[in-house]
Amino acid sequence: MKHKDLEALRDLSVRELQQKARETKAELFNLRFALRTGHLTDFSKIRAMRRTYAQIQTVIYEKRLAGAEHGAA
Repeated sequence: MKHKDLEALRDLSVRELQQKARETKAELFNLRFALRTGHLTDFSKIRAMRRTYAQIQTVIYEKRLAGAEHGAA
């Protein structure tokens, strides 16, 4: 994921990020299924999708952490 894409993720709300995480997880499942059935030829897609999912989860965590810091009095 490029720097611009990561910045675009940071502009999304937590709810939108969670939706994007669900979509990414579903795509990762489909890629793994294709790998097991022998239909996947580009194995690097799995690694890229795992990394994308992790980056989305990290941004969600950052937003929740920032919200907790601002909410604490």
